[in-house]
Amino acid sequence: MEYRTDIEIAQSVEPATIVDIAKNIGIDEEDLELYGRYKAKLSYDLVEKTKDREDGKLILVTAITPTPSGEGKTTMSVGLADALHSLGKKTIVALREPSLGPVFGIKGGAAGGGYAQVIPMEDINLHFTGDIHAIGAANNLLAAMIDNHIHQGNELGIDTRKITWKRCVDMNDRQLRSIVCGLGGRTNGVPREDGFDITVASEVMAILCLARDIEDLKERLGKIVIGYTYDDEPVRASDLQAEGAMTALLKDAIKPNLVQTLEQTPAIIHGGPFANIAHGCNSLMATRLALKLSDYVVTEAGFGADLGAEKFFDIKCRAGELRPSAVVIVATIRALKHHGGVEKAGLSVENLDALDRGIPNLLKHIENITQKFGLPAVVAINKFPTDTKEEIELVERRCMEYGVKAVMADVWAQGGRGGVALAEEVLRLTEEDNSSFDYLYDEKLPIVDKIGKIAREVYGADGVEFTPAAKREIARLEKNGFGNLPVCMAKTQYSLSDDSKKLGRPKDFKIGVRSVKVSAGAGFIVVLTGNIMTMPGLPKTPAAQNIDVDGKGRISGLF
Repeated sequence: MEYRTDIEIAQSVEPATIVDIAKNIGIDEEDLELYGRYKAKLSYDLVEKTKDREDGKLILVTAITPTPSGEGKTTMSVGLADALHSLGKKTIVALREPSLGPVFGIKGGAAGGGYAQVIPMEDINLHFTGDIHAIGAANNLLAAMIDNHIHQGNELGIDTRKITWKRCVDMNDRQLRSIVCGLGGRTNGVPREDGFDITVASEVMAILCLARDIEDLKERLGKIVIGYTYDDEPVRASDLQAEGAMTALLKDAIKPNLVQTLEQTPAIIHGGPFANIAHGCNSLMATRLALKLSDYVVTEAGFGADLGAEKFFDIKCRAGELRPSAVVIVATIRALKHHGGVEKAGLSVENLDALDRGIPNLLKHIENITQKFGLPAVVAINKFPTDTKEEIELVERRCMEYGVKAVMADVWAQGGRGGVALAEEVLRLTEEDNSSFDYLYDEKLPIVDKIGKIAREVYGADGVEFTPAAKREIARLEKNGFGNLPVCMAKTQYSLSDDSKKLGRPKDFKIGVRSVKVSAGAGFIVVLTGNIMTMPGLPKTPAAQNIDVDGKGRISGLF
């Protein structure tokens, strides 16, 4: 079979018009704001029109700890939705929007792959409908208003050494992590240290993804803590009267986006916070709307289940009163062998010993989903041509020891047809309804106890070590009334620990917490562990070097 790249496959398909896709799930054209023929935003009115409908079933797709070989979580989400659709089930896939940073960096886009993609993939992976740009503009408006307030006399008494709000740009740019701004004399501002986050790590992104509607969005924006006064009192965006203008910049960005898969399954793609430094889920508005418009909603959470799934349950489900029906844990034989100590060059060779050493990583994620959160699960083995019968049987046998079925899925090569067996197992789990879902912790616990519970029970750590600065920050947050918020752990995605080199299921380690801050508008505490950074850098050979466009505007090199 001739090999074709993801973008070549996507460009070979003739999509349905977005008006026709909308009609298939009962959306009238009057509730669409068209962005050309193949993408649209969904109106505020549609949320109101559908609010009294019964919810469909929510299926979360998560994964083992990521490896350089890739696990294919988004591809599996799209393929599963297509498979359910092919079985006659009214299905919507609800995904995050890709960030330009990874698209031009090392990770690539986030529109699926092979024959399990959402389209138009070029638009989705690049500017799409402009949502992330609007979030960056709102973030930076607040930053400008902070420094202008200080320049104009600083009536609020903001301590420039205690400003926690950073500027942002949606690009991997390590040069901007730590800067000095306001140089050049008194007319050019007040000199101070500053820095940039990547836009998808901005609290504005998290707020947009957790807001129930535009009024809730504005209220949450006003609650943002931008820093502290000389008396150590929190200063909020509302103190600067910034929330109205920020909401104006976001009035269209808050509307979910409707597109389609290669097989014309409706797809709602909206919001995109990173899971290693934010909460890693698409918008609450998109998920809730999808639940009203379909019988089955397939959604995903970023990176492994220790990050994205934990935050999906403890932050998003708590905020949105969501109750998942089943969880799919994506794994590959190759990735499990990598967790067993095999280098990338040797992953195509059968190695049952290494596979057996790597499987405990998968088993820990199964344990977290089924025992810690009480949800039924299925393991989706993302098929590669080099997988052997003996390797597959070993994974299936070990999963069954935990009472979970492992199902081979070949959606990359076959689309929905390659995910039918997985879809049938998901339907069985949702129909049996054996869920006893609960959150991992009571949000009223002290901050230290919530962090410790995640570290010990989800990561498998022996405990937590806090720097003196982190201890002081926790004490200040609890003094200022933020102690009852859930926590959002910022941790490497490459290990259950905070050390990216510890693969598999590490033992005898502690989580190191170096910094803690409040995202009061989003409604959670951000806990920075290890050496995690909120502004990534580009690799030695960035993907941007291979992306091009011809004289007719046709893009190549995206993946």
